[in-house]
Amino acid sequence: MSVAAPVIALLLLGASAEPSITQPPQAEESVTTDETPATPAATRAADPVPAPPLVPASEGADDSAIVVSARGKPPRSDPLQSVNATSFQAVQAVDDAIVAPIALGYENKVPQPIRSGLHNLLNNLSEPINFVNYLLQLKPGKAAETLGRFTVNTTVGIGGVIDVAKAKPINLPYRRNGFANTMGFYGVKPGAYLFLPLIGPTTVRDLVGRGLDLTLLPSALGSPFNTPYYSAGTGVLRSVDDRVEMDDLLREFREANDPYAAERTWYLNKREAEIRALKGKSAPAQPAVTATM
Repeated sequence: MSVAAPVIALLLLGASAEPSITQPPQAEESVTTDETPATPAATRAADPVPAPPLVPASEGADDSAIVVSARGKPPRSDPLQSVNATSFQAVQAVDDAIVAPIALGYENKVPQPIRSGLHNLLNNLSEPINFVNYLLQLKPGKAAETLGRFTVNTTVGIGGVIDVAKAKPINLPYRRNGFANTMGFYGVKPGAYLFLPLIGPTTVRDLVGRGLDLTLLPSALGSPFNTPYYSAGTGVLRSVDDRVEMDDLLREFREANDPYAAERTWYLNKREAEIRALKGKSAPAQPAVTATM
């Protein structure tokens, strides 16, 4: 998730349309296979990254400071460590000054039912991407469930604002999928870890997959999905929505001795777990973000 994305998108919208806002945090089921139960958002890295020594910041330190300790030789998964760490620090500064206050204001001022409806709507808009990728992964059962969710929520759920399919008796939870997962499923390695200003933590493979995800609806359906209003509007909504949902986790990263390494480890482990789940393999345990006092 990119904490800088809402700012950039809001600036873009300022020249053409009023900025939109987003959803409430909701638990979502991670990508799973037909053979394995749901895997919590946890981990990933074809190049498993050993958990860094995550130690709470020293007593008396400024809680708002971003502490990035000195590092030795970059791990194989992060050859651009110095550049990424600099980008990370810049994004955190923007987050402290602008993005976090926007997300906090959204969470406190926008009623929960509205935030929940926007969150459900964003999920519903991504269901065609999930459906196509389950087909590509040769998982017809999951593809059929995804199509069923989309049909029910688009009709009975008023375009997806209400997640009818998740509740009893239908019991079809949301499962996020994408082209990066499909590439990982077929053995494409993640490549170098990247921390980008408008995207946040990612890898070369995930960056390519993200681009393919974003072009599916515009290419297949055309207007209004290929308009800048749609892409900017949904970008703002999803970015603020993600920022609200991940607030507690981001606070944990800040409490680590090295916030950059903590977020990198979490992201790579999470993605590794999601790819392994697609292949029907168990995921390694996710290390704690911070050590206990």
